Amino acid sequence: MQTFRHPGYAAACRRTALAIALGMSLAGTAMAQSNASGVIFGRSAEAGSTIHIENLDTGLARDIAVDADGRYRAGSLPVGRYKVTVQKDGKTLDTRDNVQVALGSGVDVSFTGAATASASGAQTLEGIQVIGNALPAIDVSSVDSRTVLTSEQLQKLPLARNVTAAALLAPGVVSGDARYGNVASFGGSSASENQYYINGYSVANALTGLGFVSLPFDAIDQQQIYTGGYGAEYGRSTGGVISIVTKRGGNTWKGGVGMYVTPQYFRQQPRSIYRENGVLYQYRGDNKSSSTQYTGYISGPLIKDKLFLYAAGDFTSTKGPTISPFTTPQDSKETSKATKYLAKIDWNITDSHIVELTALSDKTNTDRSIYGYNYQTLQQSSYLGTDKLKNAASLAGSEPGGDVYIGKYTGYITDDLTVNALYGTSKTDHVRNLAYASNPNCPWITDSRRGITNPIVGCGLVNGTVLNAGAKDKTHGWRLDVEYRLGSHDLRAGLDTQTLESTSGNIYEGGYRWVYRNAGTVPGRPDVVPPPGAQYYVEQRLFETGASVKVEQEAQFIEDRWQVSDRWLAYLGLRNEQFKNLNGAGEVYVKQRHQLAPRLGLTWDVFGDSSFKVYANAGRYHLAIPSNVAIRGASASTYYSQYYSYTGVAANGEPTGLTPLGNRFYLNGEDGTTPDPRTVAAQGLKAYYQDEYILGFDKTIGNDWAYGAKLTMRKLKSSIDDFCDSRPFEKYAARNNIDISNASIAGCYLFNPGQSNTFMVDVNGQGNFVPFKLTKDDFTTPAGVAFPDLKRKYYSLDLYLEHQFSNRWYGRVDYTFSRSYGNSEGQLKSDIGQLDPSVTQDWDAPEIMQFTNGPLPNDRTHQLKAYGYFQMNPEWLFGANLAVASGRPKNCIGVDPVDAIGYGASYFECDLQPSPRGSQGRLPWTWRLDLNTEYRPAWADHKLAFTANVFNVFGSQKETAIIEVAETGSIAAGKPIKSDDYRRAVAYQTPRYFQFGVRYDFSL
Repeated sequence: MQTFRHPGYAAACRRTALAIALGMSLAGTAMAQSNASGVIFGRSAEAGSTIHIENLDTGLARDIAVDADGRYRAGSLPVGRYKVTVQKDGKTLDTRDNVQVALGSGVDVSFTGAATASASGAQTLEGIQVIGNALPAIDVSSVDSRTVLTSEQLQKLPLARNVTAAALLAPGVVSGDARYGNVASFGGSSASENQYYINGYSVANALTGLGFVSLPFDAIDQQQIYTGGYGAEYGRSTGGVISIVTKRGGNTWKGGVGMYVTPQYFRQQPRSIYRENGVLYQYRGDNKSSSTQYTGYISGPLIKDKLFLYAAGDFTSTKGPTISPFTTPQDSKETSKATKYLAKIDWNITDSHIVELTALSDKTNTDRSIYGYNYQTLQQSSYLGTDKLKNAASLAGSEPGGDVYIGKYTGYITDDLTVNALYGTSKTDHVRNLAYASNPNCPWITDSRRGITNPIVGCGLVNGTVLNAGAKDKTHGWRLDVEYRLGSHDLRAGLDTQTLESTSGNIYEGGYRWVYRNAGTVPGRPDVVPPPGAQYYVEQRLFETGASVKVEQEAQFIEDRWQVSDRWLAYLGLRNEQFKNLNGAGEVYVKQRHQLAPRLGLTWDVFGDSSFKVYANAGRYHLAIPSNVAIRGASASTYYSQYYSYTGVAANGEPTGLTPLGNRFYLNGEDGTTPDPRTVAAQGLKAYYQDEYILGFDKTIGNDWAYGAKLTMRKLKSSIDDFCDSRPFEKYAARNNIDISNASIAGCYLFNPGQSNTFMVDVNGQGNFVPFKLTKDDFTTPAGVAFPDLKRKYYSLDLYLEHQFSNRWYGRVDYTFSRSYGNSEGQLKSDIGQLDPSVTQDWDAPEIMQFTNGPLPNDRTHQLKAYGYFQMNPEWLFGANLAVASGRPKNCIGVDPVDAIGYGASYFECDLQPSPRGSQGRLPWTWRLDLNTEYRPAWADHKLAFTANVFNVFGSQKETAIIEVAETGSIAAGKPIKSDDYRRAVAYQTPRYFQFGVRYDFSL
């Protein structure tokens, strides 16, 4: 029988500035209880006793009866500090004080007889925490792999104040390609394959899956980074999971304010970018920004023990110039204002029923005043116009912005039955306004002529693809979980649904694009022949997309944590997922049902004292097709090329005296009509999924040290991409005597690469659809080129050594040896920075997949990460963070001798010879050391903190991405025309910069 009561909150008896980090960031800690809560479990030697659990900040209390085997378990506990007491016949027998419940973790609090009750209390400010009793270093209830970072660790380590910077501390996590923004790759997967949760609700980018809605950094209570092995409650991810629980109010009113300044003048000068021939491509010496961030929070009881408030905000202003490349010489003076706030209400209706309400907002407005730039004098020139953006600058990147609202209910119905229910919604508007100072007729101009030192430039402000009007995203979803304990089984089942809606589209700036090229034949365009003696020609491109699309995702899961014996625990889970994708006309074009994902795990407490754990798990993980696929692939879009000879160039960069060379060529069949949904994807399309296997151990050394090792194997079993080749249909029709002379064959189809696929084809153009069951042989070209089997494999060995906070210091070292190899990165194509998840250039035709097997873009064979801090005395703290990694593979991408599909420089071939993936060596090793210090003067009672951080202390600026396309796509005199941009740097390491801060925490 479970009883509940409200003991008063015990006031803290003393304060200290010694913040004791929990250090629960062990590889393999804690099987997920819930993605926003944790567990306390253990044993009691006293038969018939009761375990009393009390939250030290909110007064929430639970009484749990010890079962006949001496075990107890309290699940779905809000993260925080607890006092755990064993009681019998109204007497207290033993107490563990200041027990920290970590996010998703299980904390073993066992009582073995002798009473050692502790009456010590603790008072917490946002940057100061006292923890009385040490915790077990190893959670023997876990089967997954994760890193858990507390707010104390996030404050004490030298980290950029964002979620991704913290995630990069986890083993096997690397930065994604810089062209995708501030995002990370987990375990070799592409950067769009992750999931992000705040207080249990998914806040991933609704359009592409790249990045997430963010929050005030100081509002993070705990951040967990799953790198593998997560349970059945998690899905829609084949990379990793980042789950954040925010801080909440307690029975003491607290507040704080802070300011963090990153001065422009203390920034190291960025490296300018040169082509391999020594020509300056982009001057970046003046590309240095300054930023100021103001932060604040307030926290406390609206009604003591009942109703609590926590509210926080970040307000950041960033200013600085950006000099663009000499091919589009501009000086952009940018002012960006980012506002993030979070408000959370926690209502303990009773100790049996808890309600949480969260509202957060993440919005960025950017104003750019754009001027011309003279590369001869390196000086700004005439004013061109303005570029105003609202949550639009990072559509492709880490923070799409938006407003999020989340409601959660937790009901402790009995000792054995717990119910969790959650509902969430989000909305984001994306706006971009371009205003020109002069002629608004400013198309995108690109001068790709080789050897040109004074390229043709236009009057455009962006010179690229810009956002179409009316862009917005919104999501809504709910989940219901029920947990029941039955003897040695902890059973849990749940329902989970989320709908993602996006209105989006892109268009070339000015409506179209002109690309100037050296004269030569164009492979795949036999009628494009420049006039005799012509040195150059020009290509006109038009590209426009726009639609309102939707993805509906549902899932059901069940799991059992089975305590087989005192030392063995088994985890059995099964997740069933359903995905439905709708196009701009509201029609379903892909529907996937019964995507079964089993999850199995086993952990062995070798000595029975939580000092040595061996664990293993295996699981399957699915991923839905992102919304962006329907914008272009399943809705109306236009994409064509038209070639001309020309006699002159106008002031705005447009060619004059045009003479057409051949006919307009529609790429991928995108001629402005909405495709029939039956012609978008293969029938019975299998979901994108991956299998994973992990074996590891964790071992303590004394009271302060722990070490461990983990082996991981991941294999992508099924992928989804598009292919754009009519030849397989022609081959099938010839073999089966089907007349397709009037057939309507789509430009591109979604399919499962490397497998047989069935497509519906309108064989007479009048709606007479016939199934074409294409075998792998049907995809083989007349020249004998076949699609390879899909391949993406990742394996790794992770080793770590950790020192828990003791003797005034904490530290951890991780080394990861890993390989990510195959012929497909996954949803993205970092080789060329392509931002089209699930519809990349890969797999468009068999020829383009030749010589593609090798180390993939997210492969970093060696990684070393070390971080920690030293509390020299109550006033001074010092921290360090070191990251070392081997370089990314390099490629040479060029022209195929035949180029039967007309893709130009898109093949793993150079000089008309094979150039297999990864055969060009690797980029240099990168290493970075960050340092910080914090001073909390005694005269301010340690409430005032002065901080200083220096990032990239030694100023290493190695290349992290380069242009891997070596040829222009044209052929002259029987040889491919080389590209001047081959091996030009795309991104370097962030130059050294300093951040200074001041913070004041107080209680009322």
